[in-house]
Amino acid sequence: MMMEKAYKLLAIQEGISNNEAKELIDAGLVSVGGQRVVLARGLLKESAKFKITKLSKPTKIFEDENIIAINKPPFITSEKIAEIFKFPLLNRLDKETSGVIMLYKNEDFQKRAIREFSQNRVRKTYLAIIKGIVCENLSIDQPLSTIRTKSGAYTKIDLKNGKQAITHITPIAVEGKKSLLKVDIETGRTHQIRAHLASSGFGIIGDEKYAKSSAKRLYLHSLRSAIFDYEFFAEPDSGFFDQGFEQIDKGFLRNI
Repeated sequence: MMMEKAYKLLAIQEGISNNEAKELIDAGLVSVGGQRVVLARGLLKESAKFKITKLSKPTKIFEDENIIAINKPPFITSEKIAEIFKFPLLNRLDKETSGVIMLYKNEDFQKRAIREFSQNRVRKTYLAIIKGIVCENLSIDQPLSTIRTKSGAYTKIDLKNGKQAITHITPIAVEGKKSLLKVDIETGRTHQIRAHLASSGFGIIGDEKYAKSSAKRLYLHSLRSAIFDYEFFAEPDSGFFDQGFEQIDKGFLRNI
């Protein structure tokens, strides 16, 4: 069977330029057999059939004189959200993570909000689908250190020099050998949930960096954020539950 670079095969299949094909792969939007194509120059069989994920549009949850809350789809950067809605970021999500992201509209609100974040008074709830079976509540209190390189940030458990990081896990449903979890974080370290879950043996599906798991997306969603008297809920897109959790009651998620 002949092999060829992924971007070249994609360009032929879709009738697009090689550069356009590379951009789609680099954005994480291309999969083969349900597995995301990571390397544009990686070799694939010439018979490979590509599927391109269509980017969803971010939607506004709330806006007033202080803050804008957005439901961010996966595969779009936080910086792009700021560019689209024309206000600075109050918090960030990884490109692969979907859900609540907040922008501020004046510096006074930003300063007050930064104090809330620094004192861990911002309440944050996520959904995660992981490999493994979780049947009881679990809290992870493991200090984390983040190393920043040209290729991006990497966070690890660091008992000596790490900063305190606390993650609380509540199982919602189990399907086969996968679990849907509610994840509440007391602290907001870089990649905290991804690093904590992977180190506990419950890597998030689609987390190539920490769990060595390949899928068409990262199954991590920022469900709810609360700051001051504001509370924002971002409903996950239907594709989030395609790992066997399609029957989850979306109304139920508002109350967890």
